Amino acid sequence: MLNIIWLGLIVLSVIFGVVNGRIPEVVASVTDSAKAAFELSLGLAGIMTFWLGLMKVAEEGGLIQLLACWLRPIMKKLFPDVPGEHPAMGAMIMNMTANMLGLGNAATPFGLRAMNELEKLNKTPGVATNAMCVFLAINTASIQLVPTTAIAFLAAAGASNPTDIIITTLFATTCAVSVGVISAKIFEKLPFFRVNNDVVIVAEKA
Repeated sequence: MLNIIWLGLIVLSVIFGVVNGRIPEVVASVTDSAKAAFELSLGLAGIMTFWLGLMKVAEEGGLIQLLACWLRPIMKKLFPDVPGEHPAMGAMIMNMTANMLGLGNAATPFGLRAMNELEKLNKTPGVATNAMCVFLAINTASIQLVPTTAIAFLAAAGASNPTDIIITTLFATTCAVSVGVISAKIFEKLPFFRVNNDVVIVAEKA
C-alpha cells in the first residue's frame, strides 16, 4: 500500500509539472532530493554505527540485564494474567529493555516472540488479550532512555547538539507510555471490550 501511495505522488507530480509547464523544476527537485538523501544516508551510517556499537557494549556489559531486573516487579503488576516465569514475560522484558536503549533491531525479535508466547495463554485465539493490548501500547510508545536513531538523524543533518533531545524525548515517551497503559487498563474494564468466553466456547463446540 505504501508503494502505491508513493507511486501515486510521483505520477501526480509529473502530471502537474507537465500541465503547468514546470518539468525542469520537477527534474531539478528530483536531482537535488536524491543528492540530499545520499548525503544524509552517508552521514547517518557512521553515526548509527557509533551509537549501535556503544549500545552493544552496554548490552555486553550487562546493562540490559540490569534494566530487566528493574522492570520485572513492574511487569508483574502490568500483566497480572501472565505467570512471572512464563517465557512471554522474559520476552516482553527484553523487548522493552532493548527499546529503551534504542536497539530497535534487537527489540523486534523479542516483540514477535512475546506475542507468540502470549497467544499460547490466550483462551480466545484470534482475539487480542488484555496483556497483548497493554504490551502493544508499551511497545508502540516505547520509553526512550537513549533515542539512538533520532540522535543519529540530527547529527547527520548537521545539528550542533543532537543529544539535547534526550531529556525531552524521555519526557515525551514516558507520557506516551503512561497514556497508552492507562487507556488500555481503562478499556479492558469496560463491558463493550470484554470477551464473553462462554459464547466463544459454545461457538467452538458448534
